[in-house]
Amino acid sequence: MVKGYLALIFHSHLPYVRHPEYKQSLEEKWFFEAITECYIPLIRVFQGLDQDNINYSVTFSLSPTLLAMLEDPFLQERYAEYLSRLQQLARKEEERTATDPVFLPLARMYRERLDFTSYLFNEKYGRRLVEAFKELQKGGHVELITSAATHGYLPLLGIQKETIYAQIAAGVEYYQMIFGNVPKGIWLPECGYDPGMEEILSELGLYYFITATHGVLYASPRPKYGVYSPILTPGGLAAFGRDPETSHQVWSSKEGYPGDYNYREFYRDIGYDLNLDYIGEFLHPAGMRSNTGFKYYSITEPTNHKEPYNIEWAAGKAREHAGNFIFNREKQVEYYGEIMDRPPLVVAPYDSELFGHWWFEGPLWIDNLCRLIAENQHIEMITPGKYLELGYPLQLSTPNPSSWGDKGYHEVWLNGKNDWLYRHLHTAAEKMISLATNFPRAGDTLKDALNQAARELLLAQSSDWPFIITSGTMDMYAKARVTSHLVRFLKLERQIWENNIDLSWLRHLEATDNLFPHLDYRLFQSLNETVPVEKDKLTGVI
Repeated sequence: MVKGYLALIFHSHLPYVRHPEYKQSLEEKWFFEAITECYIPLIRVFQGLDQDNINYSVTFSLSPTLLAMLEDPFLQERYAEYLSRLQQLARKEEERTATDPVFLPLARMYRERLDFTSYLFNEKYGRRLVEAFKELQKGGHVELITSAATHGYLPLLGIQKETIYAQIAAGVEYYQMIFGNVPKGIWLPECGYDPGMEEILSELGLYYFITATHGVLYASPRPKYGVYSPILTPGGLAAFGRDPETSHQVWSSKEGYPGDYNYREFYRDIGYDLNLDYIGEFLHPAGMRSNTGFKYYSITEPTNHKEPYNIEWAAGKAREHAGNFIFNREKQVEYYGEIMDRPPLVVAPYDSELFGHWWFEGPLWIDNLCRLIAENQHIEMITPGKYLELGYPLQLSTPNPSSWGDKGYHEVWLNGKNDWLYRHLHTAAEKMISLATNFPRAGDTLKDALNQAARELLLAQSSDWPFIITSGTMDMYAKARVTSHLVRFLKLERQIWENNIDLSWLRHLEATDNLFPHLDYRLFQSLNETVPVEKDKLTGVI
């Protein structure tokens, strides 16, 4: 008998990074590392589960910027070149460690993984990894959902509701263009929520979103079942609250599973350990040391002393931790089940980029987890969309303003380091709304210029830029990105009003900032012009 449900949700997002002006880009490497170490390993896990007829259910949020990069032929070619260099390094490493019984198995493991990655990317999917996600969704065990167009932090952009509408509508439309269906749910960027936002989500045909723990716990009126059942918002959407216990067990590097001493040490990489004469050709042309992904040591202890990584020991720990995770979920649903009139739902959302990159054994842990739960009679995996189909009546409540960022609110994206951004973003949004309202039926070059202005504004609104500025890593890059997009927007806006569009410059922008090829600038029109999408209503009780 099922005593409770587990909803595993993987949020997959990277900022839009594309630099044809450089031979190699450190920022593009974020994307390439995520494909190699996270997305393809996760795809392999779920393909293996499908092949073995394992009954599982997971949800993937794929941000529109990530999808746009995955679909871009230029970045596909760049990634193929990057992967080829890693394969060359892997063969070189096998030669270097040929007489070392400790490190040779590790070098061989990396070479085999990279060879299979190349097969999947170049041959099986013809460089279009989106096809792998389509395949998984078609199998019925994976539910795909969308996010805001450029992952804008919506609570701080909401001075103009049209901005929220445009961010969400562009994300929904791009998802629909790629996958051919309307998403049931949405990942609000950084789980950032403000009351009233759900009315726009509902207009666009969405059924649910994910919130931070306190977004539901402090909802008004207070939810009877806490985060262990979704609530029904006044706008008609279900809000699923993040479970704090599952978050701590996986996210915490000190107390959670990823910090186990048997797991691979992220910060020991041959890109830093080996002589530049040997490794230099595989690093950035400027000679900067960086991670290569070849890491031969375990965490061992919280000092500089590190022991060689043992593949079998780490795999054993991944199985052990999967079993421990299920044991804790059993106790959790057993406890809450005694005071609820329905099986508790444990919502466990994570960044996809944690698994395989920061936590090398993460995909193996997920594989073990899904296989063990399939044999479990008390816990059943489920997606938010499938949970809503069960038809449990939901309590009507308004979520609390919240995010899953540090301290739980907006401070990461609005502080003394980055507050200067917002007056420019809000002014630009006002100008875009004015353009969309005053030119409702533009054609030819004018339409192209308006669409590109909308792209530049959306790119400037990305939550990644204020986040990076706050963190202090690559902050100059983030400042340059948001500034350049705003400058391009303002130049286009002036040329549109003056009816003096620089066509060659416009075509250059379209080729450089080329995401969302079918974007319609009219998404920024006054909300009075929008027409709600018809959809079934969720069952609620007051």
